[in-house]
Amino acid sequence: MPDPHLSKPKPHPRTELRRSIGLTLLVFYGLGTTIGAGIYVLIGATVARAGAQAPLSFLLAAVVMAFSAASFAEFSGRIPQAAGEAAYVEAGFGWPWLALGTGLAMVFAASVSSAAIALGATGYIGTLLPAPAPLLTVAVVGGIAVLAGWGVRESVGFAAVMTVIEILGLAAIIGAGLLGDPGMLSDLPDTLPAPGDGTAWAGVMGASLIAFFAFIGFDDMVNLVEETRDPARTMPRAILLTLATVTVLYVLVVFVAVRAVPPAELAASDAPVGLLFHRLTGLSPVAITLIAIVATLNGIIIQMIMAARVLYGLARRGALPARLGRVHPRSRTPVAATALIGAFVLALALVFPLDRLAETTSTVILTVFTLVNLALIRVKRSGVAAPAGVFTVPGVVPVLGAIFSAALLAGSLWFG
Repeated sequence: MPDPHLSKPKPHPRTELRRSIGLTLLVFYGLGTTIGAGIYVLIGATVARAGAQAPLSFLLAAVVMAFSAASFAEFSGRIPQAAGEAAYVEAGFGWPWLALGTGLAMVFAASVSSAAIALGATGYIGTLLPAPAPLLTVAVVGGIAVLAGWGVRESVGFAAVMTVIEILGLAAIIGAGLLGDPGMLSDLPDTLPAPGDGTAWAGVMGASLIAFFAFIGFDDMVNLVEETRDPARTMPRAILLTLATVTVLYVLVVFVAVRAVPPAELAASDAPVGLLFHRLTGLSPVAITLIAIVATLNGIIIQMIMAARVLYGLARRGALPARLGRVHPRSRTPVAATALIGAFVLALALVFPLDRLAETTSTVILTVFTLVNLALIRVKRSGVAAPAGVFTVPGVVPVLGAIFSAALLAGSLWFG
């Protein structure tokens, strides 16, 4: 079995990526991509499938994500490279074709995710700015692609500011719900279906694949490892902090939603968070709609940044054309890779509906997570020790990560 430390990118004489991201920016990056990719867009779709049990769908997705997140955290220290998933799979299996397929799958998933979020952004923008949806989609995707190519510190810094606004919006919804019904948290256990209620469990499992989409983020984070300061220490901490924070936010927001608005209304709304805010406070939904627009735009830029870094990493490894591995000397970003991703995202957003895009993203990501967990199992069993100071997990963690990822995928496809 190959030594994972031998899986190094080929020497490259051109401009390198800049290490300029610390723990704070990295956590905000992770929060931005998960929140922007999830709750502001998908709350209606998950409630439509799971009804009052929707919070359980998010909790189930979070449990699945936790084991895989820990596996990614260890691999980010063992193999600190962009296109991380591809490098991890090659380290575990030693098959370049599988590594390339994994990397391209992540590019595809990030692009589909960006397209899904772009449609969500278009829905919110359309409530304030009457214009043809395709025109809004072109403006959103084109503008974000330009920003993503501007510079990583600038674009991630922009994302951090937008993330603070996103979190304040969710906190306002949770606070309004608790003020209106202070005892509602005592009813949270009631969202658990009875063991024999097949219909309810079918809804939970069907919604879990969509809910899983809302937790996608730490896989994006590892692809910034070459631009992170002290990555062996910073990356694991950022991954775990991000996952814990979004789990609490998601469960509480969805629980408030199913208590405040009938599921059919949430499912039918193009701006479900705006509807929820209006129902809870009686105030105009314009403010929360603006926050939702910020959240969705933030999700798009972060997904585009990640996808471009995967293309860059694969090109640096010699698996894709060298042009995609070039870094612009001024912006210090992979501009060609970013432009290609922007064009692909736009094409997807103009052709496919939101729920199909979200489900497709989750299916691909769950498959990749299963492979990465299996790869870590193989690396650990090979006896190759992690470098000193690298975060590590017990061997049972990737085993459970692989089992849960595969089970959620199979269950969601079966019940969906």
